[in-house]
Amino acid sequence: MEAFKLSVKPFSPCFLLGFFALLAFLASFADAETHYHQFVVQQTPITRLCRTRNRITVNGQFPGPALEVRNGDSLVIRVINSAQYNITMHWHGIRQLRNPWADGPEYVTQCPIQPGGTYTYRFTIIDQEGTLWWHAHSRWLRATVYGALIIYPRLGSPYPFPTPKREFPILLGEWWDRNPMDVLRQAQFTGGPPNVSDAYTINGQPGDLYRCSSRETVRIPVDAKETILLRIINSALNQELFFAIANHQMTVVAIDALYTKPLTTRVIMIGPGQTTDVLLTADQTPARYYLAARAYQTAMNAAFDNTTTTAILEYKDASCKKGQPAPRPILPQLPAFNDTATATAFTTALRSPSRVNVPTNIDVSLFFTVGLGLNNCSRPNSPRCQGPNGTRFTASMNNVSFVFPRRTSLMQAYYQGIPGVFTTDFPPVPPVQFNYTGNVPRGLWQPSTGTKLYKLRYGSSVQLVLQDTSIVSTEDHPMHLHGYHFYVVGSGFGNFNPQTDPARFNLVDPPQRNTVGTTPGGWVAIRFIADNPGIWLMHCHLDAHIVLGLAMAFLVENGAGQLQSVVAPPVDLPRC
Repeated sequence: MEAFKLSVKPFSPCFLLGFFALLAFLASFADAETHYHQFVVQQTPITRLCRTRNRITVNGQFPGPALEVRNGDSLVIRVINSAQYNITMHWHGIRQLRNPWADGPEYVTQCPIQPGGTYTYRFTIIDQEGTLWWHAHSRWLRATVYGALIIYPRLGSPYPFPTPKREFPILLGEWWDRNPMDVLRQAQFTGGPPNVSDAYTINGQPGDLYRCSSRETVRIPVDAKETILLRIINSALNQELFFAIANHQMTVVAIDALYTKPLTTRVIMIGPGQTTDVLLTADQTPARYYLAARAYQTAMNAAFDNTTTTAILEYKDASCKKGQPAPRPILPQLPAFNDTATATAFTTALRSPSRVNVPTNIDVSLFFTVGLGLNNCSRPNSPRCQGPNGTRFTASMNNVSFVFPRRTSLMQAYYQGIPGVFTTDFPPVPPVQFNYTGNVPRGLWQPSTGTKLYKLRYGSSVQLVLQDTSIVSTEDHPMHLHGYHFYVVGSGFGNFNPQTDPARFNLVDPPQRNTVGTTPGGWVAIRFIADNPGIWLMHCHLDAHIVLGLAMAFLVENGAGQLQSVVAPPVDLPRC
């Protein structure tokens, strides 16, 4: 038998580097933690605008508790529904790789948690860090059921920007004096637009410019010359917002938990569902300065809440005379509500930090029209037909108004092979081509209805152009794709031209997002790889529109083997 000799060679520098890299990689997993939380969904009295109202909350808090984790950590969140409504929870922006059961949109990946029921969401943060958020994904309950989800880098991994001295979450929201669920019910009965909110909020508080609100106005203390990080989340139900800080510039360093090239600006525009991280240096005369947000409104002739919410940036060494009230803070100059030029300049200036691997060989090219519509009524101007000219509002993508199932969820039907719940014939292009941003023929105002999905092969590269329409009105629709983030490679006004517009795409350093606005009266193009199997909802994050049918879903097929396939559903998955 031949003997084998083991020759010992000296360690090369490359080997040592690889060895230490492996140790660091293993150590990062060793440091990962599992965080356990209990969310009790309950009715809670909340006082705002001089009145006390019962609202649905988590653990009696508004906004709800902030979740703070690190990249690589796992979360186990037991939700107990002690309220009177069905509810689900969505962890907005978490990719939920191979695990749609934890995603949360009701009747899509799960049946809702019924009153008295429980469900435990289990998921792991995989290669994500930054600012995300969680919220109810059941009708209009997210008006008060939401909170921050902050993902810090792994231990030993720094931020890719100067470390701020302190961090503050800024959750922008809306407040109704009426029960938001009653506002929704009224709109669904009449077919008209829902009543607008009575106030905007910052961390649940309206601020100084509203009645009975000054005492609780949010205050952010700073030392002169220090740099802080603001994690800004638009939790508003139905409104895109401009945000600014008096006399201060902000440097954007991340959007939707994805880092960006530093972008210095005096104002940001942020749509519902989106997050923006900014660095702020306290480099002004020590004083008190307002942080403020108000509407960016793109739908023409539509009512909106034209108020302004504020918080206070308060320099600790700001001088004030003893026994006298502090001077009133300085208010920032916010853009006009219809300043699309400023909003567009901001969003189109965002870039990834460096060159990124944008899909260039496209397997699936899709073109989706997005917008409102009008359903004709047999009895115009009746109590149930209070839309324009005696109609009822509707909404659609590619002229299909999405209908959510009620007897099971899409994902459960797919996994269990239950027929008759959905079809996979969502059109890849509009069934009828027309002048999308021009004068649309009345025959195209009324969409068809259906629970239609579009099927994608695992690993396929996808380009999707979202085209706004002028049916009812052109509008910026913040479109959220569950289970994915994507590259925003281009946008423009007017109708997308497939012959000329792709030449202007940014395929070098486009920003990545999970929620993107359609240019009002224009289009936006995104690209992604379909590498997350399951059923994933895509919808407008204006909740007034999703209930009208402005949604669709992708069915991404399993790939090869276990690591490219959906995991089995948990045993406590709610039943309808």
